[in-house]
Amino acid sequence: MNVTPTQIGPYSSTEMLVSWNTGEKYAVPYIELRYYCPCASCVDEHTGERTIQRTSISPDIRPTDVQLVGRYAVQIYWSDQHSTGMYHYDRLHELCRKQGRALAQ
Repeated sequence: MNVTPTQIGPYSSTEMLVSWNTGEKYAVPYIELRYYCPCASCVDEHTGERTIQRTSISPDIRPTDVQLVGRYAVQIYWSDQHSTGMYHYDRLHELCRKQGRALAQ
């Protein structure tokens, strides 16, 4: 079964709610989502190493918009003007499981 988000939006002032077609729900810290941005500005394309420093992300980072990209990814526009990362559903689901907090279903 392909995982697809059924709901994405604010959960608190510091976390995003992401619900999945599997019934899972997560509250994921904005700072973690921003840090794990998969774009070429944040990850070296050749080595796969993260180039963004966690300490360079403002603790009050917030999404300003979230848009679906086709039927496979989400693009998040951040308050630091960053918007080039596309979070493919599989990758976003993995981030939810590793960096998020599971919520009661």
